Amino acid sequence: MLSAVDRAGEAGLTRLASECGLPKTTAYRLLEQLVALNAVERCGGGYRMGPRMFRLGQEWQPHPGLRAAVREPVRRLVGATGATVGISALREGRTLVLNWTPGEDTALPPPRGGTVWPWFTAAGKVLVAGADRALPLDRLPASWPREAAAIRDRGVAFDREEVVPGVCCVAVPLYAADDAPVAALCVLTHPARNLERLADVVQRTGRAISSSLRVRF
Repeated sequence: MLSAVDRAGEAGLTRLASECGLPKTTAYRLLEQLVALNAVERCGGGYRMGPRMFRLGQEWQPHPGLRAAVREPVRRLVGATGATVGISALREGRTLVLNWTPGEDTALPPPRGGTVWPWFTAAGKVLVAGADRALPLDRLPASWPREAAAIRDRGVAFDREEVVPGVCCVAVPLYAADDAPVAALCVLTHPARNLERLADVVQRTGRAISSSLRVRF
């Protein structure tokens, strides 16, 4: 039922019951139980996601301790580069933004936490390249095996205005104890910036975060 509400954004009882294949009486009972939990809220004649789901969603992280491990290194990286710095994960074949810390450059507004981008962002590419299993992705370009090998060799991925015109990104993977990438550290900047030089700074921060994650867990 929650998935149906999420997909609809906002919908009435009849539509939600139909999507779930449930009798309206059963759907109504389930929805009212969710309303009582603040997981769903009434809006006019329909239902939408409630504030409790928002709060719970803000607390989700792809690995225990990730938020704590990145907090101080990200703050220092923003101070050192003046750029916007974020953490992203790969979910359902797309790049999920967990959070962003804006830098001095307000001309590049950071996306909100929970924003979903295509997989081929810098953060998405660095995670796909390091994945050890098949992922539910759109059809990969013929050049991807070569690009993925270069990303693994260098340990960094770039987005040179491939997703948003006028915006470039540098991303590195963040590793846990089993050396599997659990998230990506990404810096958002202007095309005029020297991305290679920026990559060195981002990689140092990524290594520090990964070391912290390995010690914690």
